Amino acid sequence: MSRRALLRDRALLALLARDVISTAGSQMTWVALPWFVLTTTGSATKMAFVVAAEAAGVGLVGFAAGSLVGRLGLRRTMLVADACRAPLVAAIPLLHAAGLLSFPLLLVLVFLIGAFGTPSFVSKAAVLPEIVGEDEGVLGEANALLQAAMRIALVLGPVLAGVLIGLVGATAVLYIDAATFAVGFLLVALFIRVEGAKPDTEESRGVGAGIRFLLGDRLLRPWSIAVVLGDTAWIAFFVAVPYLVLTRFGEQPEILGWLLGAWGAGAVLGSVVIFRFARRVDGLLLGSIGELFMIVPIWCFLADLPAAALVAAMFASGLANGLINAPIWTIFTLRTPAKLRPKAWAAIIATTSLLGPAVLMATGPALDAFGLTATLLVILVVQTFAALLFMSAGLRERLRGVSSAAAGARA
Repeated sequence: MSRRALLRDRALLALLARDVISTAGSQMTWVALPWFVLTTTGSATKMAFVVAAEAAGVGLVGFAAGSLVGRLGLRRTMLVADACRAPLVAAIPLLHAAGLLSFPLLLVLVFLIGAFGTPSFVSKAAVLPEIVGEDEGVLGEANALLQAAMRIALVLGPVLAGVLIGLVGATAVLYIDAATFAVGFLLVALFIRVEGAKPDTEESRGVGAGIRFLLGDRLLRPWSIAVVLGDTAWIAFFVAVPYLVLTRFGEQPEILGWLLGAWGAGAVLGSVVIFRFARRVDGLLLGSIGELFMIVPIWCFLADLPAAALVAAMFASGLANGLINAPIWTIFTLRTPAKLRPKAWAAIIATTSLLGPAVLMATGPALDAFGLTATLLVILVVQTFAALLFMSAGLRERLRGVSSAAAGARA
């Protein structure tokens, strides 16, 4: 498939549009829902419980998500996830307006919203080769487009939420998020046509099939461990950044916005660049080395540097993230048998989601008890360890490939 044909593929464009719209809507809810809880209950504890309930839904149901996708098929899973999340999100402001929204009921609704998130995500990740094929270059370009779409939504969603909450209120933002899932349902129903559910093989049978595969693969085993460690450390880092801004620069929330925005802008630019060169680069080499380059710039946060220097460091880190994500996703996808892809992705997402709330709850007390520098140092050490583990495994695998090719040439 040529690049022009890729950019004209209606199924791919529909998938990208769904991702931008629904991810932006979900990001808006991530801002609007805690704000809604805080302003209606006045309790930061209840707000934390609501955030934890959604994360618990993602994590606890996540391990079974791969089996669910296997039974329903990729397209049908996306349709079911969008069809269920739209009324669940809309029910929160509707029940609140009717005076029927108790706090336990809110927790149940939020848990269910999170529970449908993992099946939707793993279906989206696994459906891409069903749309564009298994060619590494083409799939790399498609992954770059998908990563760019996700990053754009991650940047725009919170900004739009902040503006809209001020203009129309948090409940209206929840209605908008519900509408984004309805739009996503229509896009999938109208434009995405892929094969339905396929019978399990001996290798793919069971909830733990994805974990068994990842642990048995010499490259994906260390990569999966590194991804989970790295992602949980990133959660802690992004929790620490607002604290850093407040303690070093005072009440200047615009600096926090510039820091987070710079990382997102760098990630979008990196995705655009890798789309242009996906068919020419050594994805395994770039992905392996790039993990370390994503971490190195944020070591600057240990030093008492001007805000502009920290913004530049975040941009550099985000740029590396954008450059490496598409090759890494492509290698993960092509190395995993098609039937196991949803279960493998679900295992990684669910593990990270289960660790996330614990990390969130530990980071705040650590900042209070040990201070910013000590907490940041621990976070950076974990991130660097994960990056080195990822890089060493990738480079070893690349050397094996080079040695095998040389042996084949001599034969």
